[in-house]
Amino acid sequence: MKGPSTADATATSTSSGDAWEELVTVALLGTDRRTPPGHSPGADAPTALLDAAAVQTVRRRAGLRPAPAAARPARAADDPRPPLPAPARRRLALLLTDRPGTGGGRRGTAPDLMELLPQWLAGANEQGYAAPPDLLPALLDAARGRTDLRPQALTFAGPRALWLARLNPDWKFALRSTPGGGKALPAPEDAADVQRLWEEGLFAERVTLLAAVRAHSPAAARELLATTWSAERAEDRLMFLDSLRSGLADADEPFLEQALSDRSRNVRATAAELLSALPGSALAARMASRAASCVAVDRTQGAATITVEAPHECDAGMERDGVVAKPPTGRGERSWWLGQLVEATPLGGWTARFGGRTPEEIVALPVADDWQGELHAAWCRAAVRQRDAVWSRALLGASPDAGGPGAVSLSERAKLLGSLSDGERAEWVAGFIATHGLSEAFQLLGVCTQPWAEPLGRAVVDALNIARDAGSYPWSFSGVMGLAERCLDPAEASRLDGLTATPDEPEDAAPGAGGYWSEAFQRLVSTLRLRRAMRDELRET
Repeated sequence: MKGPSTADATATSTSSGDAWEELVTVALLGTDRRTPPGHSPGADAPTALLDAAAVQTVRRRAGLRPAPAAARPARAADDPRPPLPAPARRRLALLLTDRPGTGGGRRGTAPDLMELLPQWLAGANEQGYAAPPDLLPALLDAARGRTDLRPQALTFAGPRALWLARLNPDWKFALRSTPGGGKALPAPEDAADVQRLWEEGLFAERVTLLAAVRAHSPAAARELLATTWSAERAEDRLMFLDSLRSGLADADEPFLEQALSDRSRNVRATAAELLSALPGSALAARMASRAASCVAVDRTQGAATITVEAPHECDAGMERDGVVAKPPTGRGERSWWLGQLVEATPLGGWTARFGGRTPEEIVALPVADDWQGELHAAWCRAAVRQRDAVWSRALLGASPDAGGPGAVSLSERAKLLGSLSDGERAEWVAGFIATHGLSEAFQLLGVCTQPWAEPLGRAVVDALNIARDAGSYPWSFSGVMGLAERCLDPAEASRLDGLTATPDEPEDAAPGAGGYWSEAFQRLVSTLRLRRAMRDELRET
């Protein structure tokens, strides 16, 4: 009876929570190093510890005092959208129960269902369906673990997701992702309510409100921002200023010019970037004048050559216009300043500067003194910032064989492709793959719209077939194969059936490579057919 009496003494001398923590500490350290409170060291110390833990467990379970019942939560809001068709509902349940494997090894031929969930959600939202209430917990759990799922998942989940999120701390991300935790924003034309929320709302509410007003009336959003601009925190001013990218127009120039004098360097840089995207702005004219004094055409030596004289200093005017004076580690000051000037210069002015030459003719000119890489890289950034398709084509090159004089990296090519139309982008990448294969194409494929256009899809499949015939393992192309599973048009499945068989392996092939390729193509075909089935199920009425 010694142990229980000690436990009782311990329980009465300290609060239940403190006593339990003390017992846990003793258990972790061991009774040889520390004994339960009120008990001396000895052979019976472990027994006393267990007795005390037993008593505390009973106290923790039975020692609760009755309390008034909590008020029932308010009823969840109704979701007026139509319910899912039964086959689509079963498909969603299957997608949500799949979990990616934790171990390595071969994937097998089964599709990766979790990778198809984003496409399923996009299709369900496109059709305007409501989420089944019983599947909402699993959907929120999936979105909690994958931030890329959240926008589509919360749109599909609707108002009931917010109701559940208020009851479960694990799903608080839904409240953070929805301004006001689901409270409706005032109509943009309701000036009084808009002003009240702008002055009193939470930061997330204000950001969303500004975006909504901007979409309704760019001028009204700009005037709303001006009412509190000087009192905002620097990080908030930066976020608010970024909202002006939507609907950016010449009318925004006076406000952005004032922001060039902001006390925050990041705010000044963002204002300068926005102004440089307005070809008619005063800042764009100032940058063009500076760049023109640095870049010219030398016609004295026969063939025209571009000459570059980079700035020798970064004066106060340049800094005010967004030029960062201190270069990154490893970059020279003068080349760093030159790149920023050219990047912020309207591309349309270079044609007049170079005697009426087209962008293709300009980028084809030789550049003296090893300045070509720096100059063309700056033109690449300008084409991306200004979304200039003509200059993007010139810098990419008419043929993927050459890769383009200005595209010095795959990253720059991918950004330049973003300025082209969907069809032109797919055609260029297809040509690149036909010329260079798949080893360098992954980054370029990522900017192409889904599903891939037929020429691009066929180029990818042909390149995979060539890689298979070469006898190497498919693991080097696992990234491209994963993209093909998600982006290839499901109509291509029938054309791939012939690739699912195990091919005869040449003598110099890697051992077992044919079997691995067969497995990879079987998985690709089964995924494409599953995507087609998903699409048909969502369209069922």
